[in-house]
Amino acid sequence: MPYNSLNKKEAEVILRQGTEAPFQGEYDRFFEDGTYICRQCNQPLYDAKAKFDAGCGWPAFDDHFPGAVVKIPDKDGRRIEIRCSQCHGHLGHVFTGERFTQRNTRHCVNSLSVRFIPRSTPLPPVLSS
Repeated sequence: MPYNSLNKKEAEVILRQGTEAPFQGEYDRFFEDGTYICRQCNQPLYDAKAKFDAGCGWPAFDDHFPGAVVKIPDKDGRRIEIRCSQCHGHLGHVFTGERFTQRNTRHCVNSLSVRFIPRSTPLPPVLSS
């Protein structure tokens, strides 16, 4: 099955490593029980229990599902990009050492890169190109 269609803003973030404006994203201040999946391929990425309020303007998670996220150092060596391991869509960046949580990790994720599925709703099938 082909990937989900992306609108212009989603494509800018997911396919071209863009960043949405801080405090504007759909999930920045959203705290419901469920699962965050990749907007492009539906791969489960984060459990809502891992989400916390970092006050940074983007959804923040301190953990991801095993094998769901790949980390790629930025070319400048200053940050580490995170991508969906299934479709390689850009999610955001990961930061460590900030002491927000016991895991000491913050996945700073663009809302445009993910979609929330309530716990009571079955997850859609993961898509491949």
